[in-house]
Amino acid sequence: MFRARRLTLGLIFPIEAYGHEHWDMPTMVGQREIAARADELGFAALWVRDVPLRDLNFGDVGQIYDPWVWLATLAAGTSRIALATGSIILPLRHPLHTAKAAASIDRLSGGRLVMGIGSGDRPIEFPAFGVAFEDRGEIFRQSLAFIRQAWAEEYPTIACDLGTLRGADVIPKPHDAGIAMLVTGNSQQSMDWIAEHSDGWLTYARHPAQQRVLTEQWQALTEEKAPGTFKPFAQALQVDLAEDAEEAPTRIHNGYRLGRKRLIELFEALQSIGIHHCFINVKFARRPAPEIVEELAADVLPLFPTPTGD
Repeated sequence: MFRARRLTLGLIFPIEAYGHEHWDMPTMVGQREIAARADELGFAALWVRDVPLRDLNFGDVGQIYDPWVWLATLAAGTSRIALATGSIILPLRHPLHTAKAAASIDRLSGGRLVMGIGSGDRPIEFPAFGVAFEDRGEIFRQSLAFIRQAWAEEYPTIACDLGTLRGADVIPKPHDAGIAMLVTGNSQQSMDWIAEHSDGWLTYARHPAQQRVLTEQWQALTEEKAPGTFKPFAQALQVDLAEDAEEAPTRIHNGYRLGRKRLIELFEALQSIGIHHCFINVKFARRPAPEIVEELAADVLPLFPTPTGD
């Protein structure tokens, strides 16, 4: 999924054009079949979202189903493609539950889980879980440390505001390679902290000229905080793929409506500035999602192939 100086492509659920008719609520019809097809076609990753509650002000419920349940379904129906979260909201879940669920998916999928993690951005959800919205940054830091120690040690001793673990163990543990954890946005942290404590950074779509500034900062900071360690930079992108391959880009929410050739040019620009993975959201597309997936696989994916082997 991640290689230095290479861009790979993924898809985020719902892989469905629903933004014009239903706005926040997809149908989820045929999504398992699309997942299997994406795996067969060679996409690098399938992304799922963590949206605990329907908030009409937010305007998107993601794939509706609980992310861990949906990931288990995807693990059973695919064999190669990475399974990624974009992103698990750590402050709304106890770290022991997150550690066990994530390690379970990692084991069941043969080590294919990649975790995007975030602090949450929907204030309406936090009172329902008894969590103070203003505390989410500190809870995020404690949760990340808790999860990592629970995975790394047998019968660890952990004591923090989130709980005390002593004399018991979290099972299963992830595969030997572990689970990469990419911080989403700032998650109430400084860029220095993210460069030091994350395995990578997951951010939002920007014009390549703006994104270049961030990738250069990221590369410098990761080299300072973790010399010699590759920490990928990934981003989301809304795509409304036009039937005319030459159609020039026009802005839509967090992305573009554009033709295939212009999309290739955009991906080439993102690769040149140091983006390692881009996951595509087709919510606002005007064409059926399966049709878009097939066109991407036939004409775009071969230029940005998923690496194989070491």
